[in-house]
Formats: sequence, structure tokens, C-alpha cells
Amino acid sequence: MKVSSPHPREEQRKFLESLEGQPFRDLFEHLPGVYFFAKDAESRMMSASRAILERFGLEREEEIIGTTDYDYFPEHIADAFVRDDREVLQTGRPLLNRVEAWYNEHRLLDWFLTHKMPLRNREGEVVGIMGTVQTYEGKRRMILPVAQVEQAVEVIRENYGEKLRAEEIASRVGFSSRQLHRRFLEVFGMNVRDFIARTRINEATERLKSSDDTLAEIAVDCGFCDQSAFTAQFRKVTGMTPARFRRRYRG
Repeated sequence: MKVSSPHPREEQRKFLESLEGQPFRDLFEHLPGVYFFAKDAESRMMSASRAILERFGLEREEEIIGTTDYDYFPEHIADAFVRDDREVLQTGRPLLNRVEAWYNEHRLLDWFLTHKMPLRNREGEVVGIMGTVQTYEGKRRMILPVAQVEQAVEVIRENYGEKLRAEEIASRVGFSSRQLHRRFLEVFGMNVRDFIARTRINEATERLKSSDDTLAEIAVDCGFCDQSAFTAQFRKVTGMTPARFRRRYRG
């Protein structure tokens, strides 16, 4: 006969306290391509899995405590991470399936999926965040079959400057448009059209930082129909116009 506790929350509290800090995050050490982290209310790192430590060239967890994303990433990328942190801290709501450009082990921009959740104290106040960063490769290995998705990603990466239609991409990889959209939602949490836009924006940010090309030139080269469309999409993703982004990150 099943017997329920009259005070389940109290039982839960006693159980968790009895663990004396048992690191549940150790579970993530055994998931392919998944990194765990925890930050305080100032977005300072308080804990990280072994994969993140190795990524940053650190040997012990103590070395990462108190550091921030600005210690490891270019400013514009760290800004985006901290902006998401602020949203979770202020609203108390999780931020799930956030597709972001993160530097891989080769220092090249690649796709990662971030999940962030609020950390609360015993009074229920949000005092930090915890989350995972999952590589595209890790997600790929956990959702099968995805061969067509991987092929579609390569088509987009190689041809982002051209006029791309989801129907054409689907045809090239042997999917229907509906199947391709569904697979992209499963793997990336966004549809094909949004993935194309994010890929173009990521390339544009690098051009804005490293070249003297005009905004109109960058817009056309990155696949936007004109500078106005480029500016609107760029502001939607980054929170600022291309011109402001260039001024900010080129000093």
C-alpha cells in the first residue's frame, strides 16, 4: 500500500540537506557534449563541470570561481550571455533552448544550446542561475537520426549569403519542408528560417568587428535583401543596431 508523507516539502528539505552538497551536476559529466555551470546574482561563476574547466584551460574548479564570461569570451558574446542571465534573475523564469554562438575548442564560432534556470534560496528569492551549454554535436548524438539536419546545416553555413528557401534546402537533403522544420525544432529549438537568420547575423558580427566594409555591403554579402532588413534583424537578435555594435566593439 502506498503511503504519502503529510508534509512532502519538509521531507524534501530534509532529504536535500542530508546530502550535504551532493553534486547532482556530476551527472552531466557523463552526457556527451553537455557542460554544466552555476553563477551568482552578479553572473560570476560559482561552479562548472570538468568539460568547461578543460575548455578554459583550467585544472581545478577553484580557478573558475569568481570569474565571468568576460574572462573567456569576446565582449559582444559575453554581453549576450550576461543579458540572458539578467532576464532569468529578474523574471525568475527559465530560459530554455537558447541557440547561441559559442567558441568551440578550435576557437571557431559554432552552435550551442543553452538552458538557464533560476537558483533560489530557502526564502524563495532568486540568488543565481544554473544551466547547461550543449554542443550541436552533443545534441546530434542524442537525437537520431539527424543526418539530414547535419547536411542542412552545412548547406546553410556554405550558402548563407545567397537567397535560401527552406523548401530548396529540404529537397537537397531528402526531407519535406515539414520534416525539416520539425527536425530543426527538435535539435535547435528554432525553425529553419530563424536558423538561417541567426547564421547570417553571426557572420555579420564578425564582419562588423574585423572589416571596414559598409553596412550595405555587409547586408548584401550576408544574404539580407537590403540594409534596412539587416538592421531590423540585427537589432532583434543583439539588441542594438549594426552601427552601434561596430562603434562599441571597435572602440
